[in-house]
Amino acid sequence: MPKGYYRTDRIAEQIQRELAQLLRLELRDPRIGMITLTGVDVTRDYSHAKVFYTTLGGERKAAQEGLEHASGFLRSQLAHSMKLRVLPQLHFIYDPSIEYGARLSRLIDQAVADDQLSQDDSSCESSGSLSDHDKPDVTCVLQKKQQ
Repeated sequence: MPKGYYRTDRIAEQIQRELAQLLRLELRDPRIGMITLTGVDVTRDYSHAKVFYTTLGGERKAAQEGLEHASGFLRSQLAHSMKLRVLPQLHFIYDPSIEYGARLSRLIDQAVADDQLSQDDSSCESSGSLSDHDKPDVTCVLQKKQQ
C-alpha cells in the first residue's frame, strides 16, 4: 500500500491552524504570552492530540499552566469550528527543539570563530621573517598586542 496523506495528518494540521487562531484572538490569559504552536500529533482513534508549543521569553511553567487551564475552552471552541464525531483531548507539551537548535548554532559559531582565530595566529607565527623592506604585517602586530 503506498504511503499517502493520512486523515490524522490533515486533522492535526487543521487543529494546529484553529488553535493558533484561538490563542491569538480569543484567549486572554496573561500567563499565555507569545506562544508558537510547532506541531500537533493526533492518535489514530482521534481521542488524544499532543500539541507542541514554544514560548518567547522563557515563561514555560506559567504558559503550561495557562494552556492546561484553557484546554477545556479551546476544545469546546474547536468543536464549534470542526465537524468531528470525536474531538481529541488536548495535551500541551513544551517543544525544546528551537532552544536546542539555537544552542547548536551558537556552538557552531563559536567553533568557527575559534578556528578562524587559531588560523590567524598560525599565519602570523609562520610569517616571522620580515619581507617587503622589513615591514611587519599590521594585523599580526595588533593581534600580538592584544594577547
